[in-house]
Amino acid sequence: MSEAQTVHLTYDDGARAVELARESVESYVLHGQREQPGSMRDAFYARTGAFVRIKSTRGRGRLRGCAGAYRGKDQLGHAIVDAAIKAASGDSCQTEIEAPELPNLNISVCIVNNYTLTNDPVADIELGTHGVAIDAGGTHGWMYPTLPIELGWSKEEFLTNACRKAGLSPLAWQDEDTMITLFEGQVFRERDDGGSVEAL
Repeated sequence: MSEAQTVHLTYDDGARAVELARESVESYVLHGQREQPGSMRDAFYARTGAFVRIKSTRGRGRLRGCAGAYRGKDQLGHAIVDAAIKAASGDSCQTEIEAPELPNLNISVCIVNNYTLTNDPVADIELGTHGVAIDAGGTHGWMYPTLPIELGWSKEEFLTNACRKAGLSPLAWQDEDTMITLFEGQVFRERDDGGSVEAL
């Protein structure tokens, strides 16, 4: 099964995870510094993976950055900080986030609590529960568990889009040498209206 430590965040922990991700993005964009998690809640000491997605709240809500890993060797607090910084940098979506954008961003965090390799992804994926990570020929791509629900994708469309994101053939998920990992996680995000964090 997985090497991730099973961790289940309370709503308050999830809200703090999103807050930490935002603080990390702002510290990196405004000062070029790495935010320190500081005194962390107990759940944030677990060694598990985390992903951070950053979307613009303007126009069509284009993706401004995404980064993270389902395998986590670092404590969760540090994994969130690292993912947030990478998502805000030019490494993620080619253009680095700039200071004027900060008020118009929506930040979400996915805390990984399990992952497993699959040889039959169509049979094994539960839409809305599993995220997908694709590895093939040194190329890697992943997608959040909530995306197929948000966008109305079938399992096949989810896998196809994960392959495209990785820069692979859309049907690479059908190849025997493609490694497909399903990960489960809790997703928390800022509300677009600036209200409290929501759990998805």
